[in-house]
Amino acid sequence: MIPILILAAGQSSRMGGRDKLLEDVRGEPLLRKQVRMACATGHPVFVALPLVADARLSAIADLNAEPLIVPEAKEGISGTLRGAVRQLPDTTAFMVILADLVALELPDLTAVLQARDAHPDNLIWRGATQDGAAGHPIIFDHSLLPEIAKLRGDAGAKGLVNRFKDQTWFVKLPNDHARLDLDTPEAWDDWRKSSQ
Repeated sequence: MIPILILAAGQSSRMGGRDKLLEDVRGEPLLRKQVRMACATGHPVFVALPLVADARLSAIADLNAEPLIVPEAKEGISGTLRGAVRQLPDTTAFMVILADLVALELPDLTAVLQARDAHPDNLIWRGATQDGAAGHPIIFDHSLLPEIAKLRGDAGAKGLVNRFKDQTWFVKLPNDHARLDLDTPEAWDDWRKSSQ
């Protein structure tokens, strides 16, 4: 069993005052949908949250996931990742999911988890689009923890995964599951129209 870390500490700064993680997705907040999906894998689930996150906490309060309050979230995604990973239990590897990837489904998570078992000689296993564009979820081997502890800025682990591209196993997921995020009210409106 490896921990699944859902990064849910972003500010939704392009949403005009709305919280994209609380946007309705088939009858429930997006964050709740993501946490339920991760819990369905049977692996332990952790949710990285900012210092003030009452509404997000409320959305997942009854689910079997452990909230991690991450003061470093104010630095951006690198701070969130660094601060949250430091709070995870000791493990041989861990999965990271961006909470706003609305199209991700349970089979996508399962496929990346299975890839780690099937191809153990890598250090990173990650979702990709059908044409090979890298995305999420991502599993990191525990040997990369010192590298993650050095992350700074708002680029997340992009530089790290680029350095270890030759030791990365890519899992092609359906459609745009690995990359589709919705950052503006207009993007949400368009997505809802197209998914009716």
